[in-house]
Amino acid sequence: MEKLFHKIFILVMMGLSFYSCSTAGPFVTNVSSDGDGNLNIEKCTVQFNGFTGVISNKDCTNSKVKVSK
Repeated sequence: MEKLFHKIFILVMMGLSFYSCSTAGPFVTNVSSDGDGNLNIEKCTVQFNGFTGVISNKDCTNSKVKVSK
């Protein structure tokens, strides 16, 4: 009986681990100048890990936007 409880507990914890992370985005995380009058735009997906409380960026992409006068 104790082994069955242990297995059920492990399965429940594994199931909860799939729901512990949430993602949102993509959001603009950085805007900078390239020195030639253009803008570099960085967009990333933000991920929050509920177990560790860590917020991190993933799947980042960079774009160059020409700015004209």
